[in-house]
Amino acid sequence: MVRFSFAFAALAATSAALLSVPNVHGFTTPSPESFQRVRQTSTTTKHSLRMVANPIESSSSTEAPSVKNRVSKYPTARGSEVDSRKIVSTPLKAIRLSHILFASQDLADQSLARVRSASISFDDLALQISNCAETRDHGGSIGWVSVVSTSEEVDKNEHLDPILPLEARNEVLSMSSKPGDIVSVESSRGYHLVQILDVMVDVRKMAQLKMKNRARFTDKEDGPTGILGGALSMDEADRPKVLTYKVETMGCQMNIADSERMEGQLQNLGIRPLSEEEEDNKKIKPDLILLNTCSIRDHAEQKVYSYIGPHAKRKREGEDVTIVVAGCVAQQEGEALLRRAPEVDLVMGPQYANRIADLLEDVSNGNQVVATEASHIMEDSTKPRRTSTVAAWVNVIYGCNERCTYCIVPTTRGVEQSRPPQSIMDEVEELVAQGYKEVTLLGQNIDAYGRDMSPKRKFSDLLRSVGSVPGLDRLRFVTSHPRYMSLGVVDAVAETPAACESFHVPFQSGSNAVLAAMGRGHTREKFLQIVDRIRSRLPDASITADVIVGFPGETDEDFEDTLSLMEEVVFDSVNTAAYSPRPNTPAAEWTNQLSEDVKMTRLRRINEMNLKHAAQRRARMQDRTVEVLVEERNVKVPTQVMGRTTQGYIVYCEGDINELKGELIHVKIEECQTYYLKGTRVDMP
Repeated sequence: MVRFSFAFAALAATSAALLSVPNVHGFTTPSPESFQRVRQTSTTTKHSLRMVANPIESSSSTEAPSVKNRVSKYPTARGSEVDSRKIVSTPLKAIRLSHILFASQDLADQSLARVRSASISFDDLALQISNCAETRDHGGSIGWVSVVSTSEEVDKNEHLDPILPLEARNEVLSMSSKPGDIVSVESSRGYHLVQILDVMVDVRKMAQLKMKNRARFTDKEDGPTGILGGALSMDEADRPKVLTYKVETMGCQMNIADSERMEGQLQNLGIRPLSEEEEDNKKIKPDLILLNTCSIRDHAEQKVYSYIGPHAKRKREGEDVTIVVAGCVAQQEGEALLRRAPEVDLVMGPQYANRIADLLEDVSNGNQVVATEASHIMEDSTKPRRTSTVAAWVNVIYGCNERCTYCIVPTTRGVEQSRPPQSIMDEVEELVAQGYKEVTLLGQNIDAYGRDMSPKRKFSDLLRSVGSVPGLDRLRFVTSHPRYMSLGVVDAVAETPAACESFHVPFQSGSNAVLAAMGRGHTREKFLQIVDRIRSRLPDASITADVIVGFPGETDEDFEDTLSLMEEVVFDSVNTAAYSPRPNTPAAEWTNQLSEDVKMTRLRRINEMNLKHAAQRRARMQDRTVEVLVEERNVKVPTQVMGRTTQGYIVYCEGDINELKGELIHVKIEECQTYYLKGTRVDMP
């Protein structure tokens, strides 16, 4: 198996003032002295740093970097490849296409510009002007096209010749197989704009299979290994028992969304979730355990192995249980996870979240499966099992091309891959049709949406398009990156009625020297410029963020810069963390690590300020009447309901959840606490 990894090469010598040597990962490991030299390049003002090279992009030169040697904005420096088109899944089976047929190349070019600007969707444009009578009324849809490799498969596509002739199909395949791309090709019929909507990859061929040693975990030499052995090939009515599963999700909203998609597929296979009553009954245990892991924080791997322990013990004692480890730790550990926990049946990276059913088929055949190879993200043909009936997550971009020196995400979630705009719109429209009132668009670096597509798209345009879906009451998005967040995104929120006045923009540090060492690609001043734009366009908006204290080499002055930035902005809430070294990240190898005592002291101080500001921001809501979307019952006070304002503030008030769930109500705020509000429901004229 070729495991998913970035081929981290030793970084070329580039304009940094560091003394360093490559380590085993190919990164350069700066000394504390070299970090200080980078700090000293910031001499224009207390907080001004001239975007000098990142400490990891170094040479043995002791001279300060010049302007011409600055690191390019994109692609980012760490990692050898950020273009998902070059991560071609070799077992590509088919691609799903749509097209628009034109009489001239000029008209095709003009139409492509309209699609790129989001002034019209590809489907609507096809309906209006396509010369292809066969597909025009279906928004240009061609459907699935087999990737030709045999004469038999040529025959499968013959019916498409009158629509998109063979020479045009071959040209499309030679140009791109990335969902979201639009390419221009010529055929005997005229000029085509062809949109790649989805790909079909044989994920089972991409995974490594290993026959299980059945006698190792049970005294049964023959028969199925695990409860899935043979069961998934039966009709549900013929199965010896009803199969059940339990999912444990660690980490961020992306993991929550991935778990929803995986649960949808498990239920599509006829495996049902363990009920609360069954969970309370300690004697009833699930047949399939799915652990969706997060690798952001320290000791993440140990937590995973600790969680696996009791279920591995069940298997060693002869119980039929299937153990699946998914998510970022699974991607990070890969086959090593099986060596340490051989009872695990399936190890799968987040890029396979919507293909767990295919991988479980190999598990049911008696294999241990490791699926961590890079792949194009495929659309999910099954429906996620949403944890809410009011608000839903919608992924718009996967992966991250940033190379922050502390962050493991690029090595676990891969390069950026934006979903086609129409796929996103279709999902949102379906959610609204099902009665959902709020949608949150998800991405590790959501402002990068569309930059990996050809032609490029803008996240601000996507916001406006999704916000215009009839019946959608509220639209949110996370997470923004100050390096790429355009002021146009703020304008789009201000001008889109459904968009909530709520922004999550991690700043990570208030010190330019630390930001440079982190490889963040932005300055304190750039972040404050974004805040100013939000405050000027949306004075009542909430701004939340993330921050790391105790980063290697962070001085007392650097930490004070972070505190001063927080005082200047006054955030509604900040997710705080003390720096912890993560595997395969440059900062973990640096010698200027801070002591745990220093990190904990700084974390305590920043948390105190965070609590003060959170209370201060919510106190301004006293005696206001606010609009609240009711989401669920207050579990602590069953006679109350819980909802959120457009700013994302939690609000409690008396009410019947059966009557009010999913409704927009007005509440007069009578009590303001640090992280929630209380009030009384009122009628508005």
